[in-house]
Amino acid sequence: MAGDLPGHLLLGIAKLMKSLLLAGLMLWTMVLGASAQSTSVQTVLQSNRDLIVASSRKTIAPAINAIADSGLPHAQTVLQTWQDKSMWLRKSDGLFFRGARIDSKSYQLTDFDTGETVGAYPKADLKQIKPNSGIRAMIGTALVQFQLIDPDPSRRRDALIAIKRKPSAALLSPLRASIAPETDADLKADKQRAERLLTIAHDPVSTARVAAITAMSGDLGVDLRATLNPLVAQSLQAFEGSIPEDRNIADRLLPGSAEFSYPAAYQFLVDQGLARPNVTHDEIRAALIQHIEDGAVAGVPLHRLNTDDTRRHAYLHLAAEGLVPAPIALTQIHAKVDAHQFAYVYAEPDASVTTAAQDALSDIEARVALSQTVDLTLDALSLASIYFLAAIGLAITFGVMGVINMAHGEFIMLGAYTGYVVQQIVPNHTVSILIAVPLAFAVTFGAGVAMERLVIRWLYNRPLETLLATFGISIALQQLAKNIFGTQARPLTAPSWLDGAWAINDVIAISYIRIAIFLLAIGFLGFFLFLMKRTRLGLETRAVTQNRRMAASMGINPDRVNMLTFGLGSGIAGIAGVAIGLFAKVTSELGSDYIVQSFMTVVVGGVGNIWGTLAGATMIGFLQKGIEWFNPSNTLAAQTFMIIFIIIFIQFRPRGIIALKGRAAGD
Repeated sequence: MAGDLPGHLLLGIAKLMKSLLLAGLMLWTMVLGASAQSTSVQTVLQSNRDLIVASSRKTIAPAINAIADSGLPHAQTVLQTWQDKSMWLRKSDGLFFRGARIDSKSYQLTDFDTGETVGAYPKADLKQIKPNSGIRAMIGTALVQFQLIDPDPSRRRDALIAIKRKPSAALLSPLRASIAPETDADLKADKQRAERLLTIAHDPVSTARVAAITAMSGDLGVDLRATLNPLVAQSLQAFEGSIPEDRNIADRLLPGSAEFSYPAAYQFLVDQGLARPNVTHDEIRAALIQHIEDGAVAGVPLHRLNTDDTRRHAYLHLAAEGLVPAPIALTQIHAKVDAHQFAYVYAEPDASVTTAAQDALSDIEARVALSQTVDLTLDALSLASIYFLAAIGLAITFGVMGVINMAHGEFIMLGAYTGYVVQQIVPNHTVSILIAVPLAFAVTFGAGVAMERLVIRWLYNRPLETLLATFGISIALQQLAKNIFGTQARPLTAPSWLDGAWAINDVIAISYIRIAIFLLAIGFLGFFLFLMKRTRLGLETRAVTQNRRMAASMGINPDRVNMLTFGLGSGIAGIAGVAIGLFAKVTSELGSDYIVQSFMTVVVGGVGNIWGTLAGATMIGFLQKGIEWFNPSNTLAAQTFMIIFIIIFIQFRPRGIIALKGRAAGD
């Protein structure tokens, strides 16, 4: 009859039925929603009362999940109360409450749903729910889904930290659900990273794990490598007959090969409990001793049991009589081994996941190697800048003036102690450093001028006497520092903005103090070049260096130039002491730690040449770091090898990397 109805009437009937169906669905949804809202936490607890009271870790999971998945507003409060051992059961009706102790005999109970106090009850009428450590851990896992979406960002971050400390498959779903509503950009990025790591380790879908591995490939984070390494972990396994197809095989081992002999294969079977252990030499000796009769064993006199062959022959006689276990023959060993197949098997059963993990680890290994090279280069540049800063003053006094100043290290020490004294007076570290730098220059400049006027000026062109005199002065300055400041190391604290390090990735990091010293060294290089090329003192210094008599005949006072030059070199050493003291221990021996490297820097680079000093510092810095990289546990050996290399280098290039030319070189 439907075919007799007009088309527009059929269309109208269809629309009416559709509207009725949608209305019915909406009504059903409202009914379900109202029913869900009417459900109380107490109802959920009562549904799982027996499990909660039993408090068994093996059976408690459904109860915890029922509370966590209920969607009720007080579910988190219940779980936290339960975890804190503050949940109590009222024996009269079996209801659960949050309990607060009033005194030793009574507790005040609070309803979970209404938050209202229901009264005080004697402890005898109550039963405390005491979850053990295992159940508390399970409750903590369930609480994560609430903490990850907590309005307080600090709680969300704490929950994420807890996930990173103890990642598990159960935390993956709540972590994923918390990413979309996250409003903190940094926290959201951390959540996304943690979600990828959990996906790699615990997601049941292989394609999702492979996608997460691919997305993080090249990341140098230690946490990623810690997640990937278990996926490529292998273990040697033996299989009787054929290897099951569901095993993820990394490599097969053939018994009888050079790396896997038959005895080794059989011993592996013994270790796995798959074969009977063979008789050892010690067991043969013990068995023979136990069966000595009339000075012989199995008819073999004791004096003939002095070789392995005769002892084994006697043991075989005992075995034939059933007195001792029979040794396993070589043919039996071969037969037992041949009945098994041996292979290295991945702990991860999915081959696609292990392949992706291996590719990612190979990529990471290459990037780590490159990053380590960059990090080593930065360390070498940092060390070179320290040596350059320590040696630039010596380059002036020794390189330009030809004075062997063994007290140069003590000027570095004086600069460091000047910075320490300033910090005792000016507590602000930034201001104190800004004051200490020029003050250290002034103190050591004055000390250098005094030393040149009182001692050095009388010993020019007498290198041995100069060396001995300055060495004595260095000892005197060290003792003076010990008398004033004591032998204990003194702190020279860097400003807060120099704390920490510039971390490019998990491998490359350089402290801000090292960066500041590097910039300071570059600044002194520019200052010295400007001084020598663009100032009158620099012009006079170069003139005296090249031809002292000619400079004097042109009206230049060589004694004044020597005094100012020596003072300038000493002042720069004082500034270097402030910089070095920011990361090294300030003691009276501080200067002696750098005097040898300073002389090597000047000599290797080329005496009298600032560019040579820079080249020498760079060479020594890179050389020392390179040797330490080969032998990182022995820095003393690294310094020894470095000195040997420099001695050999000087043999082939006695004037240094950049040698002076012309008359100055001849002098």
